[in-house]
Amino acid sequence: MKSRTMFAALAAMSMMIGFGCQTTERAEPTPQPRAEQPQPERTSSRFPTMRGGNLLWSWLAYPTGDPASSALGIEKGVPAEVRLNQPFEYQLVVTNLTGNSLSEVVVQDDLGDNFKFNSSTPSPASTSGNSLRWAIGDLGPRETKVIKINATATAVGRIASCVTATYNSALCASIPVVQPELKITKSGPAEALKCDEITYMFEVTNSGTGSIDSVVVNDTLPDGMTSNGRQQVSFNVDGGLKPGETKKYSMRVNADKTGRYTNTATAKGGGIEASSNEVTTVIRAPKLAITKTGPERRFVSGASTNIAYEIKVTNSGDGVARDTVIRDTIAAGSQFVSASDGGTLQGGQVAWRVGNLAAGASKTVTVTVAAVRPGELCNTATASAYCADNVTAQACTNVQGVPAILLEVVDSPDPIQVGETTTYTITATNQGFALDNNVRIICTIPGAQEYVSSAGATTGTLRGNTLTFAPLARLEAKQRATWTVTVRASEVASVRFGVSMNSDNLVGEPVAETEATNQYE
Repeated sequence: MKSRTMFAALAAMSMMIGFGCQTTERAEPTPQPRAEQPQPERTSSRFPTMRGGNLLWSWLAYPTGDPASSALGIEKGVPAEVRLNQPFEYQLVVTNLTGNSLSEVVVQDDLGDNFKFNSSTPSPASTSGNSLRWAIGDLGPRETKVIKINATATAVGRIASCVTATYNSALCASIPVVQPELKITKSGPAEALKCDEITYMFEVTNSGTGSIDSVVVNDTLPDGMTSNGRQQVSFNVDGGLKPGETKKYSMRVNADKTGRYTNTATAKGGGIEASSNEVTTVIRAPKLAITKTGPERRFVSGASTNIAYEIKVTNSGDGVARDTVIRDTIAAGSQFVSASDGGTLQGGQVAWRVGNLAAGASKTVTVTVAAVRPGELCNTATASAYCADNVTAQACTNVQGVPAILLEVVDSPDPIQVGETTTYTITATNQGFALDNNVRIICTIPGAQEYVSSAGATTGTLRGNTLTFAPLARLEAKQRATWTVTVRASEVASVRFGVSMNSDNLVGEPVAETEATNQYE
């Protein structure tokens, strides 16, 4: 309420303090004279102020007269007496008796007729006739201001001056004006594999003034991405955000397929909404391909035959094939011999731990086995890696045995006397690793001998001096067949009994063998 209104009700409380000042008849409190002796100076927290010097002090408290329940206190200090036409000084002390500010404080001093104003500190805001007016303005809680006036008495007698004061009082409350600012940042990996669990980080910050309550973060994941099976993710920022506060959160996400995923998150709270930066993650995946090559055919010769296989694994995907392992199973009918690149044999498998295979990269290894018997030899290799499907490849080798027939002819007895007999034993042994078919034996009897008989694996037929045995249909590997021919010595001679052998697997000339026999008289 403005003072003009207030003092319409409190007009009677205008203070009059002076040198023998005459007051009108009013019910308001009147100035209380103080003892005419120097008083110690006090702070503005007490009223009236006990001031020293050679001044006489009087005071008045507005509006109740009691400093404990009043708002404004006025003290006036004047000399006990002054000389005619000699300048003198007196003081006005204005005190705010409250813990609140007083505004528009105005002090007015009305001077008598025999009173001449010279100057004051501070200067009056205005003068009108014998009235001086000081616009004090605002007085803070318990604040005191002093006005010093210099004047001159112009006539002998008594000087009268009456002080009045006005002010405005107000009940004030300060309301802080704040401006919270919401900010959200999102971060995550630039690349990840399809099988990886991806972690995104959120930082929610109040960079302004004033708290933000009930902050909610929302993140709509791109198609193909989910967090705990949900594409729409929302979570609360616990306890809101105080000024300058940052809170951090994380979210785990899985991707269903490869591709480029881009999105932003939002934060809302206290009527404020903020969007994060754009985050892009490229989801990649390895893709393995495997080939295995080896000879289509090999022949067993001797105890075994070594066969080398080459295995090539390629990552044809766009992501790293981590922890790549190649395995090759040793086929039945073969034995492990060696492996390149540190391959080791464990439980019938050769394993190569390749490690990480970059996108587009390849790794080639070899394994050597020994074929121990004829047959179809098939080796199967597999390749595996993190986040990649297993792949297999097979290579088969037709291991063939080679027949090798040994022809032997032995006579018994030797030598023989003319007229006696000797028997030739013919043995065909398949020393090779394969079956031989249609083994045919033909004997040539010398002219100094006569045919007696024959026997064996097949039946023989004599034409002239040539004995032909019927073909032996099968002679298995490591098997033998025997024929015998008995003859009689017809004259003295050193003869050569001839045998030839042929078969389906023999190429070129037949195998020929002779046995010498001495015949005597």
